[in-house]
Amino acid sequence: MIVLASQSASRRALLTAAQVPFEALSPGVDEDAAKAALRADGLDARALADALAELKALKVSRRVPGALVLGCDQTLSISDGAERGEMIDKATDRADAERILRQLSGRVHHLHSAAVIVLNGEPIWRHVERVRMAMRPLSENFITTYLDSDWDECRWCVGCYRIEGPGAQLFSQIEGSQFAIQGLPLLPLLDFLRVRGVLKA
Repeated sequence: MIVLASQSASRRALLTAAQVPFEALSPGVDEDAAKAALRADGLDARALADALAELKALKVSRRVPGALVLGCDQTLSISDGAERGEMIDKATDRADAERILRQLSGRVHHLHSAAVIVLNGEPIWRHVERVRMAMRPLSENFITTYLDSDWDECRWCVGCYRIEGPGAQLFSQIEGSQFAIQGLPLLPLLDFLRVRGVLKA
């Protein structure tokens, strides 16, 4: 069994569907404060996702000695060819979600999905997966209708979309794993859990 340092419904659903035995505990991390501090250190989107995933796993690991603790995080960056793209956070409210969707409309962005496993306060495995997301141009009418239909769910997602739901309609092309889009680089994780004997090989 592993301990998931997250209350994310999508990550719980992915682990459940893959028949990974787990329990979920909230890491109790002030993500906004942690992000601000790490950004001040100059971390890019990939490194930020990795650092936040590790922080969450470390916080929970202190409470469950001897357990494999999985921390996860996801960041979104708009690169447009630049090496260090602008990072986009989760929407603060409906108006902010509309602004974010307008900003992403017709552009390419990248999701960075990080997972870190900690044992007794020490990171023993980590993986960061990047997915290229090409969003089609969105009309104002579509943005309004889309948020009307999925706001209660997509408000919790970076980029304001759930790829496993109506959010699929936002994209013209995706390059990468759907599992990573949902917040977990699942296949590399399953490989590690087989090596550790958590799952049968």
